[in-house]
Amino acid sequence: MRFLAAGFWIVGGVMHFVIPRQYEAIVPSSLRNWRKELVVASGVAEIAGGLLILPRGTRRAGRWWSLATLAAVYPANIEMALRPERYPKIPPAALWARLPLQFVFGWITWRGTE
Repeated sequence: MRFLAAGFWIVGGVMHFVIPRQYEAIVPSSLRNWRKELVVASGVAEIAGGLLILPRGTRRAGRWWSLATLAAVYPANIEMALRPERYPKIPPAALWARLPLQFVFGWITWRGTE
């Protein structure tokens, strides 16, 4: 589980730099002026959390860092569900399904850092 959790966070963070426009598109409207900076910051935060999960000595810090990151990006998922017209290529049901899925990611993070 540790490698699954770390891999999830590291790959997710790297993707912020591979396909930044997709992440910029989901930044909540109220934060649009800083979308590029927020995508970079959240990508770095995800990579850092994943790396912190790997060594035993920083695993607990990695847990809380990653869970805090997950909470910080949750408003983007809420906005996606509430504004499906902004994401015409994604079925509205999938946008709503993302909300509870974030708790699965939290569980993976928790289990991977025990």
